[in-house]
Order: sequence, then structure tokens, then C-alpha cells
Amino acid sequence: MSEICQFIYVEKANYAIVLLCKVMRTARSTYYAWVAGAGAREARRRADEALAHEITVIHIASRRNYGVPRVTAEPRRRGRVVNRKRVERVMREHGIAGISRRTGRRGLTRADTKAAPSPDLAGRDFTATRPGTKTVGDITHIPTAEGWLCPASWLDLATREVVGYSMADHHRAGLVIDALDMAAALGRLEPGRVIHGDRGSEYTSSQLRHRIGVLGHRQSMGRTGSCFGNAAAESFWAVLKEEIGTRSWPDRATARADIFDSIETFYNRRRPRKHTDWGYLTPHETRPRYRQDQALAA
Repeated sequence: MSEICQFIYVEKANYAIVLLCKVMRTARSTYYAWVAGAGAREARRRADEALAHEITVIHIASRRNYGVPRVTAEPRRRGRVVNRKRVERVMREHGIAGISRRTGRRGLTRADTKAAPSPDLAGRDFTATRPGTKTVGDITHIPTAEGWLCPASWLDLATREVVGYSMADHHRAGLVIDALDMAAALGRLEPGRVIHGDRGSEYTSSQLRHRIGVLGHRQSMGRTGSCFGNAAAESFWAVLKEEIGTRSWPDRATARADIFDSIETFYNRRRPRKHTDWGYLTPHETRPRYRQDQALAA
């Protein structure tokens, strides 16, 4: 209808409005209502342009990773209410889109059939009531021109913060032990914490089992051959690699620097995740919120 009214508005200098409305089969009241709303439409257009600029800044700051939910959450985190459907429309009109995660990733777990597995203490429940009580870990492979770089991480299920990580040119048990020692050194592990991994040879090793015992924690493992047994840890690496965007690095040092930057600068401190009670918070912001709630409850 707006196209018809626009046509009538343009041609009114040549023909009578009554005639144009009759030919275009449009009521004059409809046309005059459209003319009266010109100011509101212009204000809405300018507001959309300002929102598009803000969305572009947020999208670039997120390394072009954020989709509609997180782009909408950023202004709300600053106290300004923005309609999600409006953000979706403006992003669509300006060709702004977040990164969609790839599917069909081949599993990298290589089980040690001779090792005695630990019980599954997580039970596919990848939540925690407070930080420091339940951690999940996984290893991934990063391709470089020098060969594979293998990063390992431990993820706190309460905050979704990466509390410990390490990288090496191998995926032996020492890799995951170094990441665990980092988490312990930072004071991010409570006594008796559940340390959950898959049934790969790195996690069933006697070295890791011994180290977990020395630290006073409980080891847990997912089921054999099930992608759901350690889904939270696997999802973290899938998200991180997709958001980095690089598919291959020229050397291990460059890949190591990119992963360090993604974890420390972006994922832990800037990437918001929706919490069921508190809305969108970064992992770094979630930890003090837990402490604040615990203090109020006490």
C-alpha cells in the first residue's frame, strides 16, 4: 500500500488526487493517513539507521561472531531496552549475520581400552549450583603448517569460564594435567570438585588419576562412544574455533597466540552467555554474581 500512496504523492502535481485514488483503487482516507504519518516514518527510519550503526559496532567488536540474541543483549546490558525482532529486521536488511556453528565434526577421542574408567558423576547434567564444584575438560586439534597444535581446557560449569588451559604439540596426559594445575594455581577448584572428561587415553591415564587424587578431587568420565557424555566441553571448543574463523595457521606460535587471545580477552571477559536468572553475563561477570548471591543468602 505504501508504494501506491508514494505513486499518488509523486503524481499529484499532474493529476487530481481524487482521480489518482480512483484509478489506483485506494481510499482517499488511506492516502491522507499515509501523508500524515510521513514524519513518524522519517523518525523511524533515522532510528533504524542509528540502531544499524550500533549493531555494526557491536558486531565488529564481537569479531563478527554475534547473532541476534547477543547483539540484542549488549544494549540491554547497558540499560537500554531494544526489541529483538527489530534488531533481527535491521540485521537482515543490512546483511549482518552471526557465525553458525558447523555440524558433522569428527570426534578426536581415542580410548584406552585397557584403562579402568571412573564413574560418570556428571550424568549429562552440565550445570552447577556454584563455581568451583564441577569442571569438564576436552582436547582439540588445531592445524598449522608446522603440524598439529593440541589445546586442552577445563571449563567451570557454573560460570562457563575457562579456568585452566594448556597447549602443546602432543596430546599426552601431561597436557591435561598442566591445564588442571593452572586452574588449581588460580584458586578456581574447591576440595572434592568433580573433574569430568571423556574416556580418551589422556583422561583415563594413571598420571591424571593420581594428580586429581593429590588435589583432593573426584574424577568422572562420560560414556564410551557417546557425544553427549562430555557435550559441554566439546561445545566450548567448537564455538571457539568457529568464532576465531581461521581454518589453518602458518605456525604453532601464531595459533597459540590466537587461542590465548580468544580465551583471555574475548571468551572469558567479553562474550556474554544467557543465565537462567540473571540474563546475559560474561563468564568473568558470573563468578562475582554467585558470590554476591551466596553472601546475601548467608
